[in-house]
Amino acid sequence: MASASTIPRAPGRVPVLGHAVPLLTAPLDFLESLPEHGDLVEVRIGPATAIVVCDPASTRRVLRDDRTFDKGGPLFDRAREVLGNGLASCPYDMHRRQRRLVQPAFRPARLARYADAMTARIAELTESWCGGQTVDVVPEMQALTARVTVETMFADSLEPAELRAALDDLTTIATGWYRRMFQPSALRRLPSRGSRRYRRANARLRGLVDRLVADRRAAGVDSGGLESGGLESGDLLSALLSARDPEGDGGGLTDAEIADQIMTFFIGGTETTANVLAWALYALGRHPDIADRVADEADAVLAGRPARHPDLPRLPVTGRVITETMRLWPPAWMITRTTRTRTQLGGYPIEPGTTVVFSPYLLHRRPGAYPDPERFDPDRWSPDRPSSVPREAFIPFGDGARRCLGDNFGKTEAALTLATIAGRWRLEPISGTHVRPAIGTFMSPRGLRMRAVARHGCRGAGLIRKIDGAR
Repeated sequence: MASASTIPRAPGRVPVLGHAVPLLTAPLDFLESLPEHGDLVEVRIGPATAIVVCDPASTRRVLRDDRTFDKGGPLFDRAREVLGNGLASCPYDMHRRQRRLVQPAFRPARLARYADAMTARIAELTESWCGGQTVDVVPEMQALTARVTVETMFADSLEPAELRAALDDLTTIATGWYRRMFQPSALRRLPSRGSRRYRRANARLRGLVDRLVADRRAAGVDSGGLESGGLESGDLLSALLSARDPEGDGGGLTDAEIADQIMTFFIGGTETTANVLAWALYALGRHPDIADRVADEADAVLAGRPARHPDLPRLPVTGRVITETMRLWPPAWMITRTTRTRTQLGGYPIEPGTTVVFSPYLLHRRPGAYPDPERFDPDRWSPDRPSSVPREAFIPFGDGARRCLGDNFGKTEAALTLATIAGRWRLEPISGTHVRPAIGTFMSPRGLRMRAVARHGCRGAGLIRKIDGAR
């Protein structure tokens, strides 16, 4: 992979490994150190060269010109081991057709029906808590989002044991995926314990998805409706099976393509939303004044019941908390691309085959883009303060033609969950605990345990449940 020699190089490179050590041990600190060297900075990932984009204008160019800056590089090379060529990982020449075929599954009318499943599962979770107990926030949010994702994908859900096993495999995959980005190919092929666990988890999860698709195909396309039939009802799998491409040959997705989409939605829909919720609860625990405002809003709108889809326009404070959380702790914190043709970026010539890296985490914390960028300030997103929001420097879901198709799904689930929790519970930090980012493919708050304090009397009893029972 070639790059212009005049692009500044990051200091601290070591032979063979390049900058892999700081990227594995302190990646956020390393990324935040790069802008002082330039808007584009050259780093080494193992034996390969990559260009890290540090400014909003060049990042926007990378996102908008997806023909030149295609899905590729270490992140997506490893992603295809898990996701195949699903919508999030497929190359440019496959994307437009897939987008046309998958987009109907996320129409607004379908999203409203998916939200019914979200509300039911969120209510179950919040009713299972009891005052004074300790909530292990990350696995609790993962259990919730996994159940929601599976129910909206498959309607009749999975057996509890299957879902627990799938969530375990998902965690193994998400951890291994990131580490494999920085390993030489020879090392990835070694039968180490970690590699074996990663491959077994991937094979089990893929086998489960392949079986579910085959079973639904054999039972008939229309067998998976959420309550009723029609184009705007049914689960996500039935929508994918029914999809036809009017701009192409009129055909649909193959079973292999559908399995790739389901793998993509399961991992993305579970991990990203769970981490956004966990970070939001962490932030509210550290800012009780903002937590009070979210709770007051929930009291006024919900009056003690779970949040529903029609409530969302009346929950603006909750929505701003979610948005600010995604600014400070974006679900996908580092992303790669590969250039397909010779081009210019930030005033430098970039050769074909160059790996380009950009980081929403880095961009969202640039002092030139946001006033007081390290401060958790949901009101920076208030309509009364439009000048404080640089829209081109806010990319938690990407931008352009490759913007995440599930963005509204995730934001809806996060807002419904946060409002329902705030209406019933206050989650307080536990003294003596130290929360820090756990860095993998996604970024989660490691060590986040909080005490549940009932706001209107204890609702539910017993210990915290994971998916329908203890692991």
